[in-house]
Amino acid sequence: MKPSVKGLLAILAAIALAAAAYFWLQHRPSAPPVQPPKVAPVQPVTPAPVATPEPAPPAAPAPIRHPIEIVQAPPARPPAPLPALGESDKLLKDALTELLGRKAVLTFLNLDDFVRRCVATVDNLAQGHAAARMWPVVPTPGRFMVVERADGVYLNEANSERYTPFVRFATSVDAAKVSALYARLYPLFQQAYEELGYPGKYFNDRLVAVIDQLLETPEPTEPIKLTLTQVQGPIPSSQPWLRYEFDDPDLESRPAGQKILLRMGRSNEQLLKAKLREFREHIVKRRSSR
Repeated sequence: MKPSVKGLLAILAAIALAAAAYFWLQHRPSAPPVQPPKVAPVQPVTPAPVATPEPAPPAAPAPIRHPIEIVQAPPARPPAPLPALGESDKLLKDALTELLGRKAVLTFLNLDDFVRRCVATVDNLAQGHAAARMWPVVPTPGRFMVVERADGVYLNEANSERYTPFVRFATSVDAAKVSALYARLYPLFQQAYEELGYPGKYFNDRLVAVIDQLLETPEPTEPIKLTLTQVQGPIPSSQPWLRYEFDDPDLESRPAGQKILLRMGRSNEQLLKAKLREFREHIVKRRSSR
């Protein structure tokens, strides 16, 4: 239907209704006046009190899977209280120097904010990237080495020699003594872990989980093929050896800790895994009596 026709019909209908209403009002019989009904006064209503909902209880902390027993000194020599986390570097330096020797500490460890570095690195090893600037150990000197073949670029087996001094140092550490020191200083590690963004979580559980993940690192028997990521731009990369990735998508998708072990070479990987298993036994069997 056209709009003009609709409008005309609406006007006619309105006129007809108005005329009918006028005719009915003029000719209807008069009715007696109607008295308005008596209305009882309205009593004020007191609003019912609104119940205030009870606040939700705080979330319960995650259950502890691997509790660590805080090591106490003998009664004849009462333990000194632990320093604040931000002031613990001297304590760590003295304890590690006594345990590992001054030369080893200066050569392999970065003691600046050591506890926080350890906690952050442990957490990052299970993720995609572990930034070297946060490591509690000194990065391995030398350049990542590859070998070019007709069918591509491969990890140079001689590359593992760069890691030999560190692996020798790590595997010579007394796991029992290190775990005892870790247990004695555990409150500092726990505080650093909560500050990292894990309130209510237990650092030793995270440490054991990361060790288990490292122990699952594959041990390839064939040379590992690599690929060089391309960088777009007018300025060439001054350190292309930092851009190598594993050609195998399965290896490249693995967490940072496993890829570090793979780059160290199969023999070094096996030696470090053996030390990790030994350390794990100590930090898991130290259970609280509570």
